[in-house]
Amino acid sequence: MSQLAQLSEAEIEERFHIPSRTAIQFMLAGFVRERESFSVQFGVNRDTFQTLLLAVQPDKDRLIFDCSGSQETNRRLLDSEQLSFAAHPGGILVHFSTGPAIDVNFEGARAFAVKLPKVLVRLQRREHFRIETPRVRPLEFFARLADGALFNSPVHDISVAGIGLSANNVPDSFAVGVVLPNCRFALPEEASDLFCAATLRNITELEGRAGLRLFRIGLQFNDLPTADANRIQRYIARLEHERRDLA
Repeated sequence: MSQLAQLSEAEIEERFHIPSRTAIQFMLAGFVRERESFSVQFGVNRDTFQTLLLAVQPDKDRLIFDCSGSQETNRRLLDSEQLSFAAHPGGILVHFSTGPAIDVNFEGARAFAVKLPKVLVRLQRREHFRIETPRVRPLEFFARLADGALFNSPVHDISVAGIGLSANNVPDSFAVGVVLPNCRFALPEEASDLFCAATLRNITELEGRAGLRLFRIGLQFNDLPTADANRIQRYIARLEHERRDLA
């Protein structure tokens, strides 16, 4: 059995979580310096916008970040009890959660402030290993579209960063950059479905057997909770173990 398959959820969290206050401050300060773009997600509707981290203020136990250009979006953010930040510096997924934000003035302009996160999660490139899912009894992915229609498609491959679909057709509303806020799929041997938001990253048309059209659709998970990322990690480890046993 692979090392990953033998890890408990607590061990996975210990491996990927950065709980050190000093290390968190150092990493966030680096993102400020490099002007790394973060997505911030909030509210019951999982509103999202891109932001920049502006300053780390350890003496005030707070992180300053830029506000949205939309006043309505800013209002909804200030009404939210929890915020989730994510970025991919150098292809490495970094995410953290905070409590509510407050309005502040930073260097003469409006900005937001939150308390410094207690934990920062960093998943290395090697942990984004993408594995093809079984063709027999494939995983099924479901997404609610903006017009209320339900889209579903078999899953082709999966990683903790995203999921690939194989579809015979693509809804008219699909385009690179479109966010699907209400998605779900089930993992074998899991008691509950996994719910997430995802962004369309690529759509590729292929020629299938007998000239049939086939589309590969790549989706990136948006701020996937750590517990759900751990569930996917365990599923990938099980597949690897089963395939090695059959080899």
